[in-house]
Amino acid sequence: MTGPVVQRTSPRVVLLHTVTFKQARQWVPIALPVGAAIGFDSGLTTVAALVLAVTLLSATSAALAWWRFGYTDGPTSVVVTRGLLARSVRTVPRDRIRGVEVEAPLLHRLLGVVRVRIDAAAGATTGEGEEVLVDGVTSAEGERLRAGLLSRRSGATADAAGAAPAAEPPAEEELARFDPRWLLYAPLAGSYLAVPVAAVGALFRLLDELPRDLRPDVDGVQLSGWTAGLLAAAAVLVLLALGAVAGAAVVNWGFRLVRRGGALVADRGLVTRRHTELEVDRIRGVTVSAGLGLRWAGAARVSALVTGLGDAQRRGQLLPLGPRDRADALAAQLVEDPGPLRRHPAAARRRQVVRAMTPGAVVTTAAAVGAVLAGWWPVLAVGIVLLLLGVPVGLGRYAALGHAAGPRSFAVRRGWVVQEKAVLQRRAVVSWQVRQSPFQRRAGVATVVACVGAGSGAYSAVDLAAEDVAPFTRAASSDWAGTLAG
Repeated sequence: MTGPVVQRTSPRVVLLHTVTFKQARQWVPIALPVGAAIGFDSGLTTVAALVLAVTLLSATSAALAWWRFGYTDGPTSVVVTRGLLARSVRTVPRDRIRGVEVEAPLLHRLLGVVRVRIDAAAGATTGEGEEVLVDGVTSAEGERLRAGLLSRRSGATADAAGAAPAAEPPAEEELARFDPRWLLYAPLAGSYLAVPVAAVGALFRLLDELPRDLRPDVDGVQLSGWTAGLLAAAAVLVLLALGAVAGAAVVNWGFRLVRRGGALVADRGLVTRRHTELEVDRIRGVTVSAGLGLRWAGAARVSALVTGLGDAQRRGQLLPLGPRDRADALAAQLVEDPGPLRRHPAAARRRQVVRAMTPGAVVTTAAAVGAVLAGWWPVLAVGIVLLLLGVPVGLGRYAALGHAAGPRSFAVRRGWVVQEKAVLQRRAVVSWQVRQSPFQRRAGVATVVACVGAGSGAYSAVDLAAEDVAPFTRAASSDWAGTLAG
C-alpha cells in the first residue's frame, strides 16, 4: 500500500522567484565582498555582464529550490520538504491547523499561481514564523487546499471501500461586507496614517540620494510667515488623508466576511488578494477596538481571538473599519454579549487621575525650581499645561474601564488612546492572575488578568474593587476561580 503522493508546485514559480530574486538574496552577503575584491570596470559591457550573471544566479537558485520542494496533503497531516543540501521536513497534523490563508499578489496573479499559508498551533520552530508556506501552486490547487485543510476527517466518514461519501457544499452566510464609504475613516486610524508617512520619508530619502543636477527645481510663489506655515500644514494634512484612504483601499478593497459551514472566510485586497479561513471552533473571543479618532467618528475594528493563530492582528481581522454599531453587532454574532459593563469604583478614578497628572507635576516642580534659579518660565508654563491636561486624560482612562460576566462569556475594557473591549468565552480562561501594588492595596482595588491561549494571551480588568475579584473570576470562568478570594 502506497502513501500519499508528494506533489510539486507549478514550474511557473521558477520565473516568479527569478524576477523577485527570492532565493538569490541569500547570496548577497557572499557576492558583495567577492565583487569588492575582484573589482569591476565602469563600462557598459561590465554592467550587462553583471545583470546577466545576477539573472542566471537567480534563475539557477529558483530552479533548484523548486526541484527540491515538495508537499504532501495526507489524510492526517501535511508534510513539506525543502532544502538542497540540508533537507528539512516539517509535519503538521491536521488537528493542529488553526487557519489557512491564500494570497495572490500581483505577479502571482499574472502567472496564475497563489501561495498558501497554513497556521499551525505548535508555534514556530524556525525563523519563518508560525506557518507552513506553499508558494506557487495553481489557483485551482490553492482552492482545493483551502477547502480541505480545515475540514475534520475521521475514519467514520469513509465507507468500507475507502471512499468518502459526497457532501453538500455548506451554506454561506454573509456576516460583513466593506462599504467603500468606510474608507473615510482611514485618516482617523493611526495604522493607515503610517503608510503615507513612510512613503513621504522614502521619497525624501530618495531625493537626498539623487545628484544635485537631477533634483527637481521647483519655482513658484514665495511665501513666508504664518501664511506659508498654514498652507504647508494644510497640504501635509490633505496628503496624509489621501494617502491613508489609498492605503486602506489597497489593503481592504472588496472585503467580505462569510460563515461557510464551520469556518469564517474573509476575502480582501486590491493588488494582493488575500483569502483567509478561520475555524469557528478555534475562536475563543473577539476584540472591538478604536483609537481616539475612530471613537470620535463612531467607528471601530473587530478581530477574532483564535488559538494558535500566527500574525493574529492581521489574519484574525473580521472588520478592518466600520461603524461602531456594525462592529458590536458582528462581535455579538460570534461571541455572546455578557451584558452592559460595570463601572469600577471611585478609587479607580482617583488613581487614574493621579497617575495622569504625575508627569505634569514632576515637570512643574522641576521647572519651578529652574524658573527661580535660571529663568525657566516657558518650561514652567508647559508643566502647568501638562498638569491641567492630566485631569481630562485621567477621567478618560477611568471612563474606559469596565467589566461584565454573563452565562457563557465575560468582557473587560481598558485603554484611552486605543480603547479595546475584549469579549471572551468562559472556556477560554487558562488561569487567573491578580496583581495588587501597595498603592492598590491602600485604595482597595486590584488588577485581574485573564490568561487565555489566544490573541495577546492576557486581558486585564484594571483597578477592580478588591471585594469583586473573586465573584468576577468565578462568574467569568467556574468555581475553581473562587480560590482567589484569599
